[in-house]
Amino acid sequence: MKALARGWSVLIPAALVLGGCGWFGGSKSLPAGSASDVVRARVAETAPAATPRTAVSPPPAQDSKDILDRVVAVVNNEAITLIELLESMAYYLHESRQPVPKDGEQALKERLLERLVEQRLQLQEAEREKIVVDEGEITEELADVVKRAGVKSQEEFEGMVKAQGLTMEGVKKRLQEQIKIRKVVRRKVMLRTSVTEEEIELYLLENRDKLETGLGFRARHILISPRPPAAESDWEAARQTAEEVWGMVRVGQDFAELARKYSQDPAAADGGDLGVMKQGELAPEIEAQILRIRPGEAAGPFRTRLGYHIFKLEWRETLTDQALAQTKQQIRDILFRQNYQARLDAWLRELKQRAIIELRL
Repeated sequence: MKALARGWSVLIPAALVLGGCGWFGGSKSLPAGSASDVVRARVAETAPAATPRTAVSPPPAQDSKDILDRVVAVVNNEAITLIELLESMAYYLHESRQPVPKDGEQALKERLLERLVEQRLQLQEAEREKIVVDEGEITEELADVVKRAGVKSQEEFEGMVKAQGLTMEGVKKRLQEQIKIRKVVRRKVMLRTSVTEEEIELYLLENRDKLETGLGFRARHILISPRPPAAESDWEAARQTAEEVWGMVRVGQDFAELARKYSQDPAAADGGDLGVMKQGELAPEIEAQILRIRPGEAAGPFRTRLGYHIFKLEWRETLTDQALAQTKQQIRDILFRQNYQARLDAWLRELKQRAIIELRL
């Protein structure tokens, strides 16, 4: 149980950091039985055997303890044991609800061990920065955990913890560590992350088409189709008619009346009105022809497999005023996340470069 008490150091980080939700997030329950049941099942697989795995018997208790105590990594003279890694793996598999591929278990262990190393480095940095966590912060964090666990009271939550063979002292210690990590990341990464107006304008320029997808516009349409069987001569006749109609549009004749008279599109009876559309709803080649013109202007004739099209743009929404301000805020959020992740990755690389790390997996 002593080994398990040390191993519990990874259970909350696994649920809150590696998995993000789960038992302490209130969305799932723990695996059946205590955490030690899951871990010791892995230990049975880890122990050497002279017979096939299916015939392996559980090792003696002392042997199991020795295996659990095996150091799989050393981070600046602090050890990470096999039980910490196996418990992290047990929670990861429970959260993902997917089995590990037969050829992928080692890769998963290596990835989770890397995360445990990073977590240990951050805690060590928090100690160097003399970051402290008071009892009130832990109490507040615990209250949030209890709420997300979906239990009616803290007493019920404590019963859940005890049923897993764990202690509230251990839970509070892990919450304290998570608060420390958040604080040191805030100090070393978040407060040093910024987004400039130049970055926002560049992003807006490079992604304007994508950002405008979903904005509304309204247009009218005249379609001149070739008569069946649509031989080349029929296409030529349709083109000539379209040019004549286009000429009438250009000299200012009423577009809606021309649509009712000449258009072969179903919207002809409504004066060619296509209604309010969202950018991205029409075929790209059609929409490009409509949106390249200014509101109140017309364009055509434009040929597709249906015939010759003449368009008039009544109005369109653009990234201006309130919409532009809203979009810029969204861009700022996107860029902040990107810059934050880049700075976090750089900071973790720096911690690793300054550290003495020995992996023994």
